[in-house]
Amino acid sequence: MEWKGKVASDRGAELKAEESLDELADLAATAGAVVGARMIQSRPRPEAATLIGQGKVQELAAEAASIHADVVIFDHDLSPTQQRNLEKAIGTRVIDRTQLILDIFASRARTREGRMQVELAQLSYLLPRLTGHGKELSRQGGGIGTRGPGETQLETDRRRIEQRIKKIKDELEHVRTGRALHRRRRNAVPLATLALAGYTNAGKSTLFNRLTQAGVVADARMFATLDPTVRPLTLPSRRRVLLSDTVGFIRNLPTTVVKAFRATLEEVTEAALILHVVDASSPSAKEHTAHVSAVLAEIGAAGIPQILVMNKIDRVLADEGELESLKQRLVASQSNLRAVGISAITGAGIDSLLAEIDEALPLDPLVRATFQVPAGDGSTLALLHEFGRVLETRYIDDLCEVDAEIPKSLARRLPKPLERER
Repeated sequence: MEWKGKVASDRGAELKAEESLDELADLAATAGAVVGARMIQSRPRPEAATLIGQGKVQELAAEAASIHADVVIFDHDLSPTQQRNLEKAIGTRVIDRTQLILDIFASRARTREGRMQVELAQLSYLLPRLTGHGKELSRQGGGIGTRGPGETQLETDRRRIEQRIKKIKDELEHVRTGRALHRRRRNAVPLATLALAGYTNAGKSTLFNRLTQAGVVADARMFATLDPTVRPLTLPSRRRVLLSDTVGFIRNLPTTVVKAFRATLEEVTEAALILHVVDASSPSAKEHTAHVSAVLAEIGAAGIPQILVMNKIDRVLADEGELESLKQRLVASQSNLRAVGISAITGAGIDSLLAEIDEALPLDPLVRATFQVPAGDGSTLALLHEFGRVLETRYIDDLCEVDAEIPKSLARRLPKPLERER
């Protein structure tokens, strides 16, 4: 069981606090908890020692005891002192939103890189909280591996954690270097990279599977996708691009998570186009869109072209006029932003989305050209058919004359004497 509390100062803030608590309940359910009760504390400012004040702490302790709560979850970051004071007063384990998210991430990471990123975020979170871990951390230490007989166990633990953090950062830097190498290799045969970004549970993985038939995990739980996945995608123009599915964002995404997942989030910052997926059926769609835009700005991706993908339109049954109205509500300050309504489940609007991607891609524009290829040059003909759209083929003596729309990068790779642009 769990107990959740939220600080609020007025009616408007209380309504937002209710929405945030609903989201916290989803996070808790994802972590395997059962909600026993919930509480909102309204006060002009947080109380330094306990966040919610002594009177509310007593009320919280009584309620937690009555429902036999195993853990109390605060929808607010707690300082190490506040966490220690609350645990002492309530008599049960107390965690905050950041720790809950890190626990979920720990259970979802599958790759070595993902596990390292989660461990880095957890250790960075734990380091300033060592003083609250009880008397066992204040034992005297001595002998090999310590600074001397006067060093406390707390200092030893802190030093070990700092050493582990440094080691993980070094390993992640190698991962980051490796990703950069892979990107350079991909750029040798120019392929634009598209990145799916959006609020957690907006349907990114379902859309990813719809577009690429990748078969990645897609369910209703939050943060179902943690490790990035990249798959090829062929557009209507026959251009090939790479599509990357990334971790979902969330309001108040912990800074430790953003820093730890830098290597993963670079897939977004290096993309030629971002597909910003939003759950159009959610009453908080506008807020979710704003939160994702804020995180994109935080990681340096705000200037990358975007397409707003309004997913789950099968739930809102919107016509074209309603879709345009929804777009205006979601991005009032970006009226020129491309937007498409789709349903990743049913496939509705997918063709329109692919057409928008084709038109919006700033990298490698299409050119229409005529190529005279020797009939025996099978490799060039194969390139034209595989990476372009062949419009017409004519045979003249021992030459094959082909009209095609192809990426400009491919046109540059073909023999110049055989190219005749129109």
